[in-house]
Amino acid sequence: MNATRQTPDRPDLNVCVCANLRRATRMVTQAYDAALKPAGLRATQFTMLSVLAGRGRMRQSDYAEFLGMDGTTLTRNLQPLLKKQWIRIDRDDDKRVRLISITRPGQRVLDKAVPLWRTVQSQFVKGLGTEQWAGLLGALATTLDIARAD
Repeated sequence: MNATRQTPDRPDLNVCVCANLRRATRMVTQAYDAALKPAGLRATQFTMLSVLAGRGRMRQSDYAEFLGMDGTTLTRNLQPLLKKQWIRIDRDDDKRVRLISITRPGQRVLDKAVPLWRTVQSQFVKGLGTEQWAGLLGALATTLDIARAD
C-alpha cells in the first residue's frame, strides 16, 4: 500500500491495522466471489449458509454476533437468501425472537459451492505455507479478541 508519508495530521496508512485488514479483505473476498460464482453464491452468502449448515437453527441475534455483523447489516444480507429460499426465518415462542435456518435448496447450493471453495481456499493456504497460515489464523484470532475488548 503506497500511502502518503506520515505527518502529524496525516497518519501512515502502511501500518494502519484497519486499512490493511480492509484492503486484504476486499481482495480476498473478490477471489472467493470469483471462485464461487459458478454456484451462484458470493463469499458472504457462502459463509452465512455454512454457519447455518454447521450450527443448525440460530437466533438472529446469536447469528449476527457469530458473524460479527450488526443487526441492520445482517437483515440486509439475509434478504437475497430469503428471496432465493436458501434460508427460512421462523418465530420462536417468544414472538420477538427470529430463528434462522438453512433450507434444502440452501443446502444444495452450498453443496455445489463447497468444492469451489476448497479450491480457492487451498490456493491461499498453499500460497501462505503452513507456518504463515497458522500465524495468520492466530493473528486474526488475537485481533478479534482485541476488537471485542473495546
